[in-house]
Amino acid sequence: MTISVAIFLFPDIEVLDFAGPYEVFTTASRVFKRRDQKAEAPFAVFTVANSKALVRARAGLEVRPDFTITDHPPIDVLVVPGGVVTQELDRPEVVHWIAGRHNDARLTASVCTGAFLLARAGVLDGKSATTHWEDIPDLRAMFPQLQVLENRRWVDEGKVVTSGGISAGIDMSLHLVERLVDRELALATARQMEVDWHEDSSGQS
Repeated sequence: MTISVAIFLFPDIEVLDFAGPYEVFTTASRVFKRRDQKAEAPFAVFTVANSKALVRARAGLEVRPDFTITDHPPIDVLVVPGGVVTQELDRPEVVHWIAGRHNDARLTASVCTGAFLLARAGVLDGKSATTHWEDIPDLRAMFPQLQVLENRRWVDEGKVVTSGGISAGIDMSLHLVERLVDRELALATARQMEVDWHEDSSGQS
């Protein structure tokens, strides 16, 4: 069965925060189909934003989302990347959407400051989490009820997985490929991408 992966886009998003996971899951499907052309692809990846307008990422890259938060297909895995999340934290429709999709999805993941959006949505209540090293003090200050862990590439809490910044999202996504499909596919995907996968969440190779 194909797993639907939705990646949330918003203005001033960090490019590699969303492009890294996008590349991992789409590459995993391509590599998987080489093993068995008749089998269904393991992942179907699409992007979702608050509106259909072009999203201008950090450094100016413009991306057109596939769907909006009101018209997307069912979501099995929701990925919330980071970037400048200040405005998104103050958008109740976005926060409520994340909370609702988390309830319905198989799992929810964040990259970098995407953890702030998960925390605002209540997704991280009672759980451990991580974010970009530079933002750990702010995450602790804004959400003192969280156990925020340092020096972690990702933190897997079952239905919720958070990662550190930027390239850590690639490591986390490969971890999710291993968890959702198998280790062989994760290793083959990393090799195809020529990524030195930090398989240990503490960042050790």
